[in-house]
Amino acid sequence: MENQYYVAVIGAGPAGLFGARELANQGVRVALFNRDIKAGGLAEYGIYPEKHTMKEGLRKQFRQSLDLPNIEYYGNVVIGKNGDLQLDELRSFGFDAILVAAGAQGTKWLGLSGEDLEGVYHAKDVVYSYNKLPPFSQKKFRFGKRCAIVGAGNVMVDIARHLINVQNVEEVTAVVRRGPAEVNFTKEEMKHLISYLDLDEFEREMARVLPALQTIGQDPEIGRHKILDSLAKADPKIKNAKFHFDFLASPTDMIGENGLLTKLEVEENILSLKGTDVKASGTGVKRTLDVETVIFAIGDKVDESFGLPTEWNEFIKNTEPKFPVDNLSYESSIEGIFVGGWSRKASEGLVGYARKDGVNAAKAVYQYLQTKQPANASAEAVTAKMKDLSKPVIMKNDIKRLELVEAEEAKKRGLEEFKFASNEEMLQAMGLVETA
Repeated sequence: MENQYYVAVIGAGPAGLFGARELANQGVRVALFNRDIKAGGLAEYGIYPEKHTMKEGLRKQFRQSLDLPNIEYYGNVVIGKNGDLQLDELRSFGFDAILVAAGAQGTKWLGLSGEDLEGVYHAKDVVYSYNKLPPFSQKKFRFGKRCAIVGAGNVMVDIARHLINVQNVEEVTAVVRRGPAEVNFTKEEMKHLISYLDLDEFEREMARVLPALQTIGQDPEIGRHKILDSLAKADPKIKNAKFHFDFLASPTDMIGENGLLTKLEVEENILSLKGTDVKASGTGVKRTLDVETVIFAIGDKVDESFGLPTEWNEFIKNTEPKFPVDNLSYESSIEGIFVGGWSRKASEGLVGYARKDGVNAAKAVYQYLQTKQPANASAEAVTAKMKDLSKPVIMKNDIKRLELVEAEEAKKRGLEEFKFASNEEMLQAMGLVETA
């Protein structure tokens, strides 16, 4: 069809898929590029494995998006400086606009010494591994008997759950920069972990941090409720393990022997108020925790090698957008390139949030399209380039074949769900490479 707008969407997580659907529903032709073989992003690879109903509900919506005739899917294609295609190469096809919804693929570290020790990991690596996302699914981890997780959000809860229930660790400590009132997990998530919390010890910890809470006039009951209200619906305890909170503590150093982590050094914090925000600052008092594993669950940052200018872990956005949606800028600093989902704001919100942000980003793109004539970029040239890549590129029908094979495998094994853990196995299941 002549005079049809043609937009590239990079990333097929919730933001990219729902953004692509929004554009397709407006009659735009969409080329959807995805780093992974499967679509879904964090909805496929970031949600706790046992949440089958939730995941299946999302997959159904994703399938509906991919089924739209004016969306082409190109999976197993990495866009970026070190990828199969650089961003500038993609731009050279003459797309009318590009929407980047590639998530936050960078890894956020604190720059502490000892981060390279065996036993020190980023949450993303662990979550992707237990959700079977290649190549993380092949990575070997050293989970000792005692583990510390830095952070106090839902990701911390998921990882603690995995360490206790699957990895059989004996002790998990959540190292929390601020106090109990600033924890960021939901009651719904915490109910899966709360039965492992040593309540006597928790009360001792609350007593220890009470003076710091009093300094800022904070009622300790706020934090106590935030944490203990999930007890009413707690999952039963099935392992002999303990979970602890270590409040008002920031990691300062990882200490090891022979390349293996043995201790985490933390600095004790005090609290202060900045307006209504509770801030933590170090006191200089340090102590160590004996742990064999430290996992940083402190959020993510965008991939600096992607090809868009970055600042403070984010892609730079146009601060005076021509096409704002809900008073937010979805425009990158390069005209015609838009950002949505975690590519716009890393680690912000859950699947529903990413979906809404992707849709809003697509609305901004559509407003922009209305200001120009279609460039009539060639979809055939894009497909030809994909075929020329020295690797299998996954199309919509391939995904359907893979889903059938995995469903069959799950049935055979009597499992609720089965996933191949390597790209090689997925490619073989789709008949795209020879079986060994």
